[in-house]
Amino acid sequence: MRSPKLAALELKRFARGRMPRAALVALLLLPLLYGALYLWSFWDPYSRLDKVPVALVNADRGAVVDGKRIDAGDEITKGLHDSRTFDWREVGADEAREGLEEGRYYLSLTMPADFSTRIASSSGDSPETGALQVRTNDSNNYVVGSISKAVFSEVRASASSNASRTFLDKIFISFSDLHGKTQEAADGADRLSDGIDRAKEGSKSLADGLTTAKEKTGELTGGLRKLNTAAGRLETGTQAVADGTQSLADKVNGLSRTARPFLKDNTRQIADTAELVADTAKTVRNHLGTFAKAAPAAERAAKAASEDLDDVYADLCTGGAEPLAACPRLKAAKEAAAEAAELATDVNTLVEDADGDLATLDRQLAALEKKARELVEKAPGLADDLDAAVAGVNALNTGAHKVATGMAQLHTGLGSATSGSAGIDSGVGRLNDGAHSLDGGIFKLVDGSDELAGGLHDGVAKIPDYDKRQRDQRTEVMADPVQLAAQSLHKAPNYGTGFAPYFIPLSLWVGAMVAYMLIQPLNRRALAAGASAWRIALAGWLPVAGIGALQVAALMSVLHWGLGLEMAAPALTVGFLVLVTGCFAAVVQWLNAKFGAAGRILVLVALMLQLTSAGGTYPVQTSPGFFNAIHPYLPMSYVVESLRRLITGGDLTPVLTGSAVLVAFTAAALALTALAARGKQVWTMDRLHPELSL
Repeated sequence: MRSPKLAALELKRFARGRMPRAALVALLLLPLLYGALYLWSFWDPYSRLDKVPVALVNADRGAVVDGKRIDAGDEITKGLHDSRTFDWREVGADEAREGLEEGRYYLSLTMPADFSTRIASSSGDSPETGALQVRTNDSNNYVVGSISKAVFSEVRASASSNASRTFLDKIFISFSDLHGKTQEAADGADRLSDGIDRAKEGSKSLADGLTTAKEKTGELTGGLRKLNTAAGRLETGTQAVADGTQSLADKVNGLSRTARPFLKDNTRQIADTAELVADTAKTVRNHLGTFAKAAPAAERAAKAASEDLDDVYADLCTGGAEPLAACPRLKAAKEAAAEAAELATDVNTLVEDADGDLATLDRQLAALEKKARELVEKAPGLADDLDAAVAGVNALNTGAHKVATGMAQLHTGLGSATSGSAGIDSGVGRLNDGAHSLDGGIFKLVDGSDELAGGLHDGVAKIPDYDKRQRDQRTEVMADPVQLAAQSLHKAPNYGTGFAPYFIPLSLWVGAMVAYMLIQPLNRRALAAGASAWRIALAGWLPVAGIGALQVAALMSVLHWGLGLEMAAPALTVGFLVLVTGCFAAVVQWLNAKFGAAGRILVLVALMLQLTSAGGTYPVQTSPGFFNAIHPYLPMSYVVESLRRLITGGDLTPVLTGSAVLVAFTAAALALTALAARGKQVWTMDRLHPELSL
């Protein structure tokens, strides 16, 4: 008899009564208990987290920063209620602690009294971190604690981001203030540079003026020295003339009675003396003119230098401008120039005050010269007019004494003027040196002020000045600088879809396992008839494989239309699962056929090994090394990987690989079952009296 007929006969046994038919129906629906019920319970637990009661303790008292009220605890509380992540119940600290311990709450979140104060401190002098206090109780539920870690990480990140925004906004405002103050400093440096440029021009004019003044005072001093020397000689000469005229007058007056004889005897001497007087008076007159012209020029030069220094000092060292380091030396130079001008004025005043005397002296000298020359001409005829001669001699004597007295006064004044002029020349020289030093210093100051202004302007360009929009934009970025651009390829829409590749093969394995509890792995009639081993193996495999196909249809119908499981490739998924159930049936058949009652235990062992090494929940790499070692050698590893691609999408290469592996496992299991069937055709004492029977 062929294998299909043998398989059909095996299935006809379930149509002989109610219980067999009920057993067959139960067998068909059995995978729903493992597949549909498990997935239903796990289908979308995260959508129902708002039913999980948790305690929320908001003890935050708030804070006031820069006149603005901050209530970070209230903001977080509102955000948690709006998120509907858990069933947040606002309670006190004692109630939260007791409820967590007794299991009324799965966890508690506490915001301490100083929570807002600590967050606001980030923009103050003593920043502190704000701590959210989370307490869990794994004896209530471990998974809730794990879920809460992800939830509270988002809460903490949100609170930290808000605190960072406040702190960073103050930093950007400080940048703007710093930019404004630096701009003001740069503008001030520009004004300082302009003032120093004007001071530089003034210092150069001062130095040039003082150089000219030095030259003029030198010339004045030289001229005064010459005048003083000449005046000394004139003083000596006029005194000698006065002495001579006095002697002459004395002789004339004393000898007037006997003058005629004397005049006759001394006519030549009288003429020579008169001529000497006339020459001397002429020389004195010539030098008086030179002295009178030099004094006003010296006064003007000294006054010009003093006025230039006054102007420079006023520009650089008085008013609103910042005083220069050279101002004390400039002040000393100004005062010295003023003294020099005063001395030059005194000399000129002396000349001006004596202008009338000088004019009188000049007239007297002219008159003396005239009379002396008349005397020279008349000397030979004096004897004829003795009385006139005596009067002339007396007049000459009187004039000579006046000239000598005036010349002495003039010599004294010229000596003082010469000493004063030398002091002026020395002072102007020092002023000239100081002015040139000032000019050189101002050159350096100009360079420094330009460098300062340039550096400040460069600083202004580098210091950012953000408006409110720019501050908000940068604060947003820096408060949360890294955004997670999450992109899930072939995303599973819910928890159940993600776990379906794990629970579906589990249910099909259990279905095959229970099926061989009701159906013999080896057909006894075929064994007794001596059928070929392959026919026997196929006859035992085909009924369970057929039931498995029906189980696949029932399970996937419920998952798709009942729970809403969406598959990327529905037809391929169903076809692949038919191959899976055929493979599982072949493996379970061999274990039962080969090992008998012990085979059922081995079926459970094989199921446990596959569940723990298939990587259906966590990646297999996170499992101990033993499970990583057996992972590639068990069929469920390939089934889980293939179903993930068929349900959520992706490259189907693992499906092809998995199909080839399942075909190989199926063929190998059937071959081993055929070998076991051949052995079962020989009856032994162990078969007649088995050691273990289930």
